[in-house]
Amino acid sequence: MTPLFITIGMMDVVDILLVALLLYEIYKLVKGTAAFNIFIGIFVFYLAWLLIKALNMQLLSSILGQFIGVGVLALIIVFQPEIRRLFMVLGTRYKLSQTLSLDNLFMQKTKSTTNEHIKEIVNACLNMARTYTGALIVISRKNELREFSRTGEKINARISQALIETIFFKNSALHDGAMIVHGNKIAAARCILPVTDKNVDGKLGLRHRAAIGLTEATDAQVVVVSEETGRISYVVDGAIHQDLGGTELIQLLEIGLRNINEKEAVE
Repeated sequence: MTPLFITIGMMDVVDILLVALLLYEIYKLVKGTAAFNIFIGIFVFYLAWLLIKALNMQLLSSILGQFIGVGVLALIIVFQPEIRRLFMVLGTRYKLSQTLSLDNLFMQKTKSTTNEHIKEIVNACLNMARTYTGALIVISRKNELREFSRTGEKINARISQALIETIFFKNSALHDGAMIVHGNKIAAARCILPVTDKNVDGKLGLRHRAAIGLTEATDAQVVVVSEETGRISYVVDGAIHQDLGGTELIQLLEIGLRNINEKEAVE
């Protein structure tokens, strides 16, 4: 008779440890980036394929197997933006990225951006608008934006009006590019952001296009101060609100952060 128990040898243990190490390295690589949601999406897709194989659905299993084994590489190259959005939807729709995050078990969460921090940011923007100093300020929410922070200079400093104005001062070495705020810290400055591909108002400059591009790909909020007009804009989810005053900007930022905090509380 065939034994009903599974025999685990030394090589099986080594195999499991190597797979665990590989998964851990992948987790470290994509943790805190938009790619983590894509990774979760691929994982869900792979589990669905295994289930279809177990149910002996030959035709569908064969089609999915070809996609996973060969066609996926070509599709990623040709349709990278579409596939990226697909796997992000799969990874975020069921909130798996938050469920599987090791940070929930072993690490303390970064302190959130508070109303006082928002006021520091808004006051800096109002001063820079008066002097026609261009600025691009990114405020992260669930996505830590680490892949974008790595493109600039690490700051990791307390949020303050004076520091923000110093960073974007026209003769400062850090004034080009974006400043990224994560939680209660200025994470980095002089960061490079993706530019939107969609048609926008021709009067909008590169800062505005970068703000729209980032918010199309992530859940971040972005504040833009125009160097040409001195006007302040707020961008979220690819939508731009222009010519804002201080009170309006504070309200939009607080609503954006409040919505994320309420979702996390529900989860």
